[in-house]
Amino acid sequence: MKRETINAKNAPAPRGGYSQAVKIEDFKTLLFISGQIPVSDDDKVPEGFEDQARLVWRNIDAQLKAAGMSKADLVKVTTFLADRHHTLANREIRSEYLGGVAPAMSVVIASIFDEKWLLEVEAIAAQ
Repeated sequence: MKRETINAKNAPAPRGGYSQAVKIEDFKTLLFISGQIPVSDDDKVPEGFEDQARLVWRNIDAQLKAAGMSKADLVKVTTFLADRHHTLANREIRSEYLGGVAPAMSVVIASIFDEKWLLEVEAIAAQ
């Protein structure tokens, strides 16, 4: 697969940890990961945003691994936050998980399905 990061010179530069666009060519597999929620495999929801965010990224990682992929294959991530006050913590925890991977990204402040959930993250990966 050929992957190219696109950050057009005549548009705003990304403000950390993502690319304005990711172009993929000659890929074999395209994986759409449904919104991952902060619920563990034993149906528990942790207290606090940081623990919920780390659990969501573990859930994304589990889906990637089940498909034979990794975080390096992520090309688009959309995060839904229940409260804009979690923006900084979200960015820090996302950066912990992604490291140097910079997919295209959106963050939306939204009312989330279950009031206990403080975020939900969906993703697209390609290989």
